[in-house]
Amino acid sequence: MIGQLQGILLEKQPPQLMLDVNGVGYEIDASMNTFYHLPEIGQKVILYTHFVVREDAQLLYGFYNREERALFRTLLKVNGVGPKLGLTILSSIEPNEFIRCVINNDTDSLVRLPGVGKKTAERLIIEMRDKVSNLNQTAAICTMPLATSDGSSRNQTTQDAIAALIALGYKPQAASRAVSKVDDGKMTSEEIIRQSLREMVT
Repeated sequence: MIGQLQGILLEKQPPQLMLDVNGVGYEIDASMNTFYHLPEIGQKVILYTHFVVREDAQLLYGFYNREERALFRTLLKVNGVGPKLGLTILSSIEPNEFIRCVINNDTDSLVRLPGVGKKTAERLIIEMRDKVSNLNQTAAICTMPLATSDGSSRNQTTQDAIAALIALGYKPQAASRAVSKVDDGKMTSEEIIRQSLREMVT
């Protein structure tokens, strides 16, 4: 099991990044909450990881801290929730808000998340209600400053944001509409994604 990686950040294109660990490039899928904490390209970063082995692939998922990884692993224990949906959930709603929804039986908020229908929302609440009480520390996630821009052109910045939203499960038209609504011409792609996600789940 690969539980942690420390290396130099080579690429970051949500929802995937590449980490150079002693000359080996690891491709890692990460939630947007983790992307908000990433340093500049070329800087050192430590990620806590979850390794998934399938018949057709070996996948690494990375998280900024142990608490977010713990919530991801708890999500995977819910019937019908795989790694992709788990990552999408963590990208679309802040962990403390997700925990609040589960505790308060708030299915209306959960069904607004991409890939989460009414039955899945109900399973999340039923199967996670007792478990999330031990994960309240995740409320501290997502409070650090956003990552800064890497100098891409404005058009590339918005296209990167749209591509990331589509990769998270949103329809192209909805992603493009949300990005156009929130972009003020100055935000980084990470900031645009964050605001777009808030726009689409509220």
